[in-house]
Amino acid sequence: MSLEGQLIDKKSIRAVTGKTADWTELAKDCVAFATAQGGKLLIGIEDNADLPPADQRVDVALLDTIRKKISERTVNVAILPAIVSADNGGQYIELVIQRSLPVPSTSDGRYYIRVADSSKPVIGDEILRLASERSALPWETLTTHQVPRSRIDNTKKQKFCTAIRASDRVKLSVKEKTDDELLEHYMLARDQYLTNLGILCLGRREDRAQLGVAPVIQYIKYDETGQKVNKIAWDDFSLSPIEMLEAVWNEVPDWRESYEYPDGLYRQKIPHYDEVVVRELLTNALVHRPYTQRGDIFIKLYPDRLQIVNPGTLPLGVTPRNILHTTIRRNEHLAKVFHDLKLMEREGSGYDMVYEVLLAQGKQLPEIAEGPDHFEVTIRKRIFNPRIIDFIAKADSIYQLNQREKICLGLLAQNEAMSAFELCKSLELPDATYLKPWLDKLVQTGIVQSSGRTKGTMYHVSPELIKRLDFKATTTLKDIEVYRLQELVLKDLSKYGRAKISDIHNRIGKEIPRRRLQTALAKLVDDGVIGKQGGRKATAYVWLGNL
Repeated sequence: MSLEGQLIDKKSIRAVTGKTADWTELAKDCVAFATAQGGKLLIGIEDNADLPPADQRVDVALLDTIRKKISERTVNVAILPAIVSADNGGQYIELVIQRSLPVPSTSDGRYYIRVADSSKPVIGDEILRLASERSALPWETLTTHQVPRSRIDNTKKQKFCTAIRASDRVKLSVKEKTDDELLEHYMLARDQYLTNLGILCLGRREDRAQLGVAPVIQYIKYDETGQKVNKIAWDDFSLSPIEMLEAVWNEVPDWRESYEYPDGLYRQKIPHYDEVVVRELLTNALVHRPYTQRGDIFIKLYPDRLQIVNPGTLPLGVTPRNILHTTIRRNEHLAKVFHDLKLMEREGSGYDMVYEVLLAQGKQLPEIAEGPDHFEVTIRKRIFNPRIIDFIAKADSIYQLNQREKICLGLLAQNEAMSAFELCKSLELPDATYLKPWLDKLVQTGIVQSSGRTKGTMYHVSPELIKRLDFKATTTLKDIEVYRLQELVLKDLSKYGRAKISDIHNRIGKEIPRRRLQTALAKLVDDGVIGKQGGRKATAYVWLGNL
């Protein structure tokens, strides 16, 4: 059974039966799914279960009740309920909610959107954004410019059809289509005209220019003083987005620059900006930008960082805080073209791969910021610890880590030790319960060790593994044992007599998480070993031997 997330949610059978039925809540979830990508509600399976109760049976009449109740409480929402028998013999309702092109809402005028595993309200200016992004017909499929098929660029068309037929991501039945049928399959043409997407990808230069929103990319390089030292622009509309991706990578000489590190008898090259990372960020800029809004894509290269600025805000429901786990398609058909041409990863895995590559190279995570009419991604050039590169490669070869585990191990190796709270923040997870698929194997195999409880639990790479893989980690107090931390506090107070927590923190080690220090101080106070005076910001801790 699938886990709850962007496309699936589970609900108890009590949500639609008897006095516990909550039709308003069910209608809200249906609207949220219809607004995003559609999805399924599995009614009759509890949140913490994979299967319904073995003896559970569903009355067929309940399907009609659900249809009636949802239709009364929603607008522009289409549902398809069906009874499904699980492997254990129990029955549940699979409620399929179709994605709605007109903006869906509840009957009392409320709007919701599915974000990860939650149904979030859409309020204020977001409603206007939702309406503008959800026109009855997507921009990609419109033929408003009336460009006939005969004006297609035959060279681009031939390259496209050849690449599609060579792709292992395309079904055989699609590969067997004629060239004209392929154009219609990928929404590049309709009837006798090229669609906007067709003009964008396969049209002639002059027709692409007349679209008014075809992408323009500007690469600008700055020196240490902030002065421009180089500029390359792709602004003559001769290239499709597919060709622009290749042109930017091939024509910017700075992508070839790299660090060199000794690796035994050889030297290892680590690029300043990895090709996988650059291509993925450029692909996102080209595929997910709003093609109803003008604006150039800027690639800004500074001495210490790379910054990609994209016109338009993130799709509604995606924020810098949830971009790692949330996927909302803005240009569905363009994304399909890029995916089938193997120019982008499967849906939802792009930023995961960026995280994995950066951490495996000992670099910081990407910094994502959203402005009123743009969003930008910043990649830092600096490598914090070159030894992390070899360490993660060796750990992966021994334990065959998956992508999430490599990301988590990279974070811990880079930071020496992290609390559950810090990991959740870095991985954009709601709380510590979501860490299980990221950490379970690492802890079970002994790669990572833990101490403490709940969100204050500290995780660090196993000292034995560090020694075995010859990882030269720095000595840190981040994961110091509680009794040793208490000894440090007592030694500090015995010397100074009375001190605030900030002064103690500065003296014994700023890298120690403040929460751990607070816990240690509270325990010493409770045990009567030290005293506590004052309140709030004036609180001070006292060495009782001086009283």
